Amino acid sequence: MYQWRKFEFFEEKAAGRGGGGGGSSAAVPAEIAGRITCCSGGRGRVAVGCDDGTVGLLDRGFRLSYGFQAHASSVLFLQQLKQRNVLVTVGDDDQSSSQSSAICLKVFDLDKVQEEGSSTTTPFCVQILRVFTDHFPQAKITSFMVLEEAPPILLIAIGLHNGFIYCIKGDIARERITRFKLQVEATSDGSTSLPITGLGFRVEGQAHQLFAVTPSSVSLFSLHVQPPRRQTLDQIGCQTNAVAMSDRMDLIIGRPEAVYFYEVDGRGPCWAFDGEKRFVGWFRGYLLCIIEDQRTQKGTLNVYDLKNRLIAHSMPVGDVSHLVCEWGYIILIMADKKILCIGEKDMESKLDMLFKKNLYTVAINLVQSQQADPASTAEVLRKYGDHLYGKQEYDEAMSQYIHTIGHLEPSYVIQKFLDAKRIYNLTNYLEKLHDRGLASKDHTTLLLNCYTKLKDVEKLNDFIKDEEGIGEIKFDVETAIRVCRAAGYHEHAMFVAKKAGRHELYLKILLEDLGRYDEALQYISGLEANQAGLTVKEYGKILVEHRPSETVEILLRLCTDVGDPTTRRGSNSMHLLMIPSPMDFVNIFVHSPQYLMEFLENYIKAVKDSPAQTEIHNTLLELYISNDLSFPSVSQENGFENHNIKETNGKGATNGYKSGTREKAILGKEDTKIAKSIVDRRRKGLALLKSAWTSEMQEPLYDVDLALILCNTHAFKEGLLFLYEKLKLYKEVISCYKQAHDHQGLIACCKKLGDSSQGGDPSLWGDLLKYFGELGEDCSKEVKEVLTYIEKEDVVPPIVVLQTLSKNPCLTLSVVKDYIARKLEQESKLIEDDRKSIDKYQEETELMKREIEDLKTNAKVFQLSKCTACTFTLDLPAVHFMCMHSFHLRCLGDNEKECPECAPEYRSVMEAKQKLEQNARDHDLFFRQLRGSKDGFSVVADYFSKGIVSKTTVPPENGR
Repeated sequence: MYQWRKFEFFEEKAAGRGGGGGGSSAAVPAEIAGRITCCSGGRGRVAVGCDDGTVGLLDRGFRLSYGFQAHASSVLFLQQLKQRNVLVTVGDDDQSSSQSSAICLKVFDLDKVQEEGSSTTTPFCVQILRVFTDHFPQAKITSFMVLEEAPPILLIAIGLHNGFIYCIKGDIARERITRFKLQVEATSDGSTSLPITGLGFRVEGQAHQLFAVTPSSVSLFSLHVQPPRRQTLDQIGCQTNAVAMSDRMDLIIGRPEAVYFYEVDGRGPCWAFDGEKRFVGWFRGYLLCIIEDQRTQKGTLNVYDLKNRLIAHSMPVGDVSHLVCEWGYIILIMADKKILCIGEKDMESKLDMLFKKNLYTVAINLVQSQQADPASTAEVLRKYGDHLYGKQEYDEAMSQYIHTIGHLEPSYVIQKFLDAKRIYNLTNYLEKLHDRGLASKDHTTLLLNCYTKLKDVEKLNDFIKDEEGIGEIKFDVETAIRVCRAAGYHEHAMFVAKKAGRHELYLKILLEDLGRYDEALQYISGLEANQAGLTVKEYGKILVEHRPSETVEILLRLCTDVGDPTTRRGSNSMHLLMIPSPMDFVNIFVHSPQYLMEFLENYIKAVKDSPAQTEIHNTLLELYISNDLSFPSVSQENGFENHNIKETNGKGATNGYKSGTREKAILGKEDTKIAKSIVDRRRKGLALLKSAWTSEMQEPLYDVDLALILCNTHAFKEGLLFLYEKLKLYKEVISCYKQAHDHQGLIACCKKLGDSSQGGDPSLWGDLLKYFGELGEDCSKEVKEVLTYIEKEDVVPPIVVLQTLSKNPCLTLSVVKDYIARKLEQESKLIEDDRKSIDKYQEETELMKREIEDLKTNAKVFQLSKCTACTFTLDLPAVHFMCMHSFHLRCLGDNEKECPECAPEYRSVMEAKQKLEQNARDHDLFFRQLRGSKDGFSVVADYFSKGIVSKTTVPPENGR
């Protein structure tokens, strides 16, 4: 038979102090003279009832707080309520009549005390009820139990000797009660029922159930149904005081052969403890039994820990009359009124006792059963693990250490198992650490190193792939990938990276470790646009180096959104702004500019409204115009030559433009393939310059200053000419042709840009003539052609032509002879015309002077006989004007000071004069006419001829 170990987890406590054992035993106060018939704990006091009808309330020191006379004769049963400070008693009172019973039930409110003199205090009696009535015949009471429902409702069960149970339910204080009775089944021989030896309430929600025990049966009544339903659970019972209720509301009965537990559906666990059970109780998860030895007639108190199958305490006791639990103690009241107080030792003391005996398993079970805090449990497990480790039982020790995860520092365990012989135990611990989500980066590194050293691919798969990828990752991703890569488990590293969404690490393995470029490109294609853009930025250089065309294709899909053409929108759309810009990926083409050129060309064909179009066109222009763009193989073979080319380009840029001869010389040294590439690219560059700055555009799609610098630096003549022309820098255009000594180009350029009717600058012909005059070589043919256009446009005076061309010693007079002859003939004709005009104006002036003098000195005879206005005969009063017109005074009306016939002509002359005077003050008009005229001198002469410029108005000085 299994023998339970005995321990001393309890000790006798000194009454009133709660200290350690060894104190003097306590006793019931002397003020309580009667024999104690019943007792009850609750609310910090112990209530005892005596056979003289008194009730005493004892405090923690077992001193009498106060006592009172509850019943006249004897107190049979009492119970203190938990929710309210109320005491319910059943006792024998004086019989008021011969027909009524003397057994009464009383309810005392212990919070309301009635003063009855100096030495006696009596609580207020709320209600008195007769237990027995006509419908409830009197019988001996054998058991008593009170259940507190929702206050102030009480449910009282009174067990009788005849097998009946009288129940009282309701608000007893107000006597709003209902009574009903229950009966257990009769004995098998048909005789009267046996007495009720124990009662117990069980509450589950709204369901109220009552256990009833007799010496030969255990019954269960369901009180929540009407009428109450009875169920017989067992055909064995027990005697009085051997009935208790556990904290799980299971019924406990003690019989000589065993202790039985009952649930609502029948008998539960059975514990074979021999001996007559005089008392059975329940205390903080412990089973209390006072067992009487039939041979010695001595009692023994056993405290059983049923979960751990041990006897927590065992001690001999005398004649116990009552067992009660209060203040965290087990209180035994002896027949001689002595009190034995037993308390549980603290957990630390109990564990020390077990550790000294190396009973670690018991210690673990103890802390777990008493629901100790996790840290305390882990400490016990650690000590047990250390004990097993010291005994070299490594597997068992590790099983204990695993239970400490989360409370014990992992390094404490890890350092014990770093030996290569114990790598399996260490692996097991690290696995559990990761399962709990408590592993650090170092733990992950160590575990993966264990797998790789053991070459346990199966476990590595289980750890990395986690049941085919189901569930969350329980380790540090970067650490796992780093260790797997270092150990050569690239597929595992890729799996972790992909599952964790670490696309950059996944691609790093594919590209740097495995060189699987096509798979990397396919993986990038399956990513979201934002993530794909980030990965291409990071690994684009490697991809362009090995798979340039495919990389360009992916970039085009990213930047143009060609995968979903329905989503393409206008330039103001937020969607367009979210698409990556091509300029974000320029740096990945640092070693492959030809593919950058291809990428940008395809992009501008697909997207016409890119926000980065200026930067894109600038980059393309630089690629098109530069001389040093080459394929990788050519640049490696001719690196030194390319270096010299760059130096030559830089020196040529200082003069703003390099001669065509020098460019041809450089290109002649280049490989034919490179030369052809430069020509093709520059053709594209010129086309781009023109297409990105058409006549309809106000501003170009590129940076003009940058374009000028590029064309200058790389001697791109066609581009420079186009830009200068668009910027209306005509003199710079002429300078380009001058530096190239392209005379025909100069003349053609002046024809195009010097035509004033087309908005050109006629002064370019003067600059061109000056160039030929200072050339120092024979250029007669070109000068004659230039003189033709100068004569036609009349932009340079003949004297200036002669002065300019005279500086060139290689030019003869025959070059300008025809031009000068024509100009002299034109001038002679103009002089003759001017002389005739002068003579005419002089004659008219003399005639006007004579008329004025005649008007001033001689009388005027008016011979008109008719009125000029009405043509009637002129009579007095009449008015004669100096213009020889005569009028009746009545025909003139109010205006008799001017001739009506000559006034309009005079008025128009005066208005013209005023207008000229106003124009003299409009300087802007004068200068506009001067700039817009081919002959500025004629404009000035015209102003003088009209008397505008010569007439000066001197403002009056202040004070005059």
